[in-house]
Amino acid sequence: MEQHRYLHLIELDHARMRETATRDLAAPVPSCPGWTTADLLKHVGDTFLHKVETMRRGTWPKPWPPEPDPNGPGAYLDRAMAGLRGELTSRKPEEQALTWYDPDQTVGFWARRMALETAVHRVDAELAAGEPITPIPTDLAVDGIDEILVTFLAFASRQWPEDFGAALAGADGRAVSIAAGADRLLVRLAASGVEVSRDDDAGEASISGAPQDVLLWLWRRADGAALTFDGDPELVKRLGDLLKEATR
Repeated sequence: MEQHRYLHLIELDHARMRETATRDLAAPVPSCPGWTTADLLKHVGDTFLHKVETMRRGTWPKPWPPEPDPNGPGAYLDRAMAGLRGELTSRKPEEQALTWYDPDQTVGFWARRMALETAVHRVDAELAAGEPITPIPTDLAVDGIDEILVTFLAFASRQWPEDFGAALAGADGRAVSIAAGADRLLVRLAASGVEVSRDDDAGEASISGAPQDVLLWLWRRADGAALTFDGDPELVKRLGDLLKEATR
C-alpha cells in the first residue's frame, strides 16, 4: 500500500474514533479491560506522538509519555494527529527511521503501523459505544493480517522467545493455514519460533473468513463467530495464546 493511502485511512479512522469515543469518556472499552474511552484516546495520542518524536529525533523519546492535555483526551488526540500528519506528509516512505522491527527501518513502517493501530482502536471505540463496526477496507485488513503474523508474531517469537513462555516451548512444528478472502498464509508453530509463509499447503488446523473478520480475531477484537475453524482446536488455541503475547 502507498503511504498516501495509509494516511488517508488514518485520517478517516481518527475522525470516527474521536467522534465515537468523546460522546462518553467514561464508557468502558470491552476489548481493552480496565480502560475507558478516555484511556483509549490518551493511548492513541501517546502512540502517535511517540512515533512523531521518534522520527524527528532518530531515537526513542525519553521521558515518556507526556503530561495529559488540560483540554482533554479529544484535544490531545487531535494534536497528536496533526503531528503525525505533518511527519508523514513531509517524509518519503523510504526515508530512514528508527523502528523496533529490525528488517524495516523506514518511515513507511510507521505509516503502515499507525494505520493499523488506528483501525483497531477505532473498532475499540465502536465496541465501547455499542455501535456496529465500520468496515475495515479489504486492502488494509489483508495488510494487517500480514503485519500481525509476520511483523509481530514471527519476528517477536524469534527475537524475544523468552516472552512467549509455555505457548512457544510447547509448539511442535505443526501449522495453521489461514485464508482471508483470496489471501493464503501458513503459520508454522515451532519451539524455535513461528514461521509464516505464503503457502497453499494445508495445515493441521485452518481458519478462514473475510479479511476483516480474520484481522479482528487475530487482534482479539472478535470471538471468531464469523470465521470457519477446522482441524485441531488445540493448535488454534496455541496460536491465540502466542498472539496474545506478541501483541501485549
